[in-house]
Amino acid sequence: MKFRMIHENYNVLDLERSKAFYQKALGLEEVRRITAPDGSYTIVYLANAESDFQLELTWMRDMDRPYDLGDCEFHLAFAVDDFEAAHRLHTEMGCICLENAAMGIYFIQDPDGYWLEIVPAVR
Repeated sequence: MKFRMIHENYNVLDLERSKAFYQKALGLEEVRRITAPDGSYTIVYLANAESDFQLELTWMRDMDRPYDLGDCEFHLAFAVDDFEAAHRLHTEMGCICLENAAMGIYFIQDPDGYWLEIVPAVR
């Protein structure tokens, strides 16, 4: 039996704001969408050409407060081929929330508080 990871879900408060963040910060684009017939939720899948893994953003109509993310001890990691350029972009965006120079990595935070690890591509 073999299992392949296909997506990770983040619940978001403002779907359009989150889509814009992920497009600018990580180059992710919408690849498909599911909307409940009654409009109670929308699920958007984001991806890029670098892998077949997708990020699922779920918007719930009745959510009226930010999601409780606990201590943010979970994250999704992205390897980038130009670490310095990515760092400059994320500095300009003001979304870097933690840097670990000793490990050569940093984290950015999306509009809903999710942490995303940025690491140099393995060469």
